[in-house]
Amino acid sequence: MLDRFERYAFTALCSVNFFISCLLFSAVSREQREPYMDEIFHIPQAQKYCQGKFNEWDPMITTLPGLYLVSVGVIKPVVWLADYSGTILCSAAMLRFINLLFNCGNLYILYLIICRLHLKDKSRTAGRRVLSALTLSTFPVLYFFTFLYYTDAGSTFFTLFTYLMCLYGCHKASALLGICAILFRQTNIIWVAFCAGSVVAQKLDEAWRVEQLKKKDEKTPSQIPLAISGVKRVARFLLEYITNQTNIKTVILSTWPYGVVGFGFFTFVVLNNGIVVGDRTSHEACLNFPQLFYFFSFALIFSLPLSLCYHRLVRFMQSLRKHPLLFLLMAAVYLLLVWKFTFVHKYLLADNRHFPFYVWKRIFQKHHLVRFLLVPGYLFAAWNFLDTLRFKSLFWILAFFVCLLAATVPQKLLEFRYFILPYLLYRVHVPLPSLHRLLLEFGLYTAVNAATLYIFIYKTFHWPDSTAVQRFMW
Repeated sequence: MLDRFERYAFTALCSVNFFISCLLFSAVSREQREPYMDEIFHIPQAQKYCQGKFNEWDPMITTLPGLYLVSVGVIKPVVWLADYSGTILCSAAMLRFINLLFNCGNLYILYLIICRLHLKDKSRTAGRRVLSALTLSTFPVLYFFTFLYYTDAGSTFFTLFTYLMCLYGCHKASALLGICAILFRQTNIIWVAFCAGSVVAQKLDEAWRVEQLKKKDEKTPSQIPLAISGVKRVARFLLEYITNQTNIKTVILSTWPYGVVGFGFFTFVVLNNGIVVGDRTSHEACLNFPQLFYFFSFALIFSLPLSLCYHRLVRFMQSLRKHPLLFLLMAAVYLLLVWKFTFVHKYLLADNRHFPFYVWKRIFQKHHLVRFLLVPGYLFAAWNFLDTLRFKSLFWILAFFVCLLAATVPQKLLEFRYFILPYLLYRVHVPLPSLHRLLLEFGLYTAVNAATLYIFIYKTFHWPDSTAVQRFMW
């Protein structure tokens, strides 16, 4: 009975979500009929594919053609079945509508992931699982680009689908979906690697439990004391694990599909002489370590309804008193990284249509010391991030953290869109919060979405040297 209620509730919410999204889509498309921002590259390229011109490519596009291939794969059969013709079939509005479909897909995939990850006490968590999925599908940065022809919605869909198949142990299907994700955005290879890493982490957890049962020690990897003895213990375990041929064989047999994808991607990088396929000069990798701190702050802000509570603040103060030298060392490292490894992309300083432009201008450029004064906040944000994942195993956290580093640090440009996938993958692993906290989170996301879409549609402006209407966006 409860399962049936959950299915009905989820179906109803999907329908309401799609209806509201269609209304918002209509409002955005009515006000912004012409391609805007990166759409000036994506839409003409998709229209070439609609015309069958698959050998023509805009050199300013930096991602692979996954979005355009899916768009043609959806639109062309509809055209053939309905016997339609005309340019409207591959118009800006029709192409943008593809992302509305991806939004529905993201809602369903998020729901399945949450159900898979939070299996305990199903009867009491049904409503919270549904609300969590709905809330995350409206995550402001992702939801905004549902209404424009960008790669984010499709990239998120295929990456989450990849992870879902990984959670169910369908690793061949997961690897194939990973290829689709990479076709939308090359950096999704990191999250394919994370799927492999999560499988390895699971194997390590199993081996750890077996070893501790032999020693009659019930501590899980997440309960290892934060001390030199604990580090030595884990290091010794890992060394013993990787020197055992049976363990290595087991890991290879479990992860070889991801290895094939990784080898294929490595071959592509060698042949392409890099990851980027188009405008390389504006997408150069660097060691921008503060990007990790920006992400922790971003995650803290959007998870405030869930993570901010008195007990967590008390735990943070207790951690400070218990490990003062560790926090001082971390603060010193953070200050060094901020001092020596802060990079500022030319687009961040030049394009006043993006919200990060104003974040940088009104916070970081207020005074040259501001970036250092923010270090205590970064420390708390990082601690909070790890504290919310304290129920996960150490090996899973290590796998996720390595992929998080790879996804954020090489990016020179502060772009909130780059934080979508790591945030969602983090958020689905946070233990299901109470209903009132979920409602607060949904209220926060709804308010941010309403504000950003209102600003985009109605708060337009013009550049002095152009008559074109400019709009604010993420």
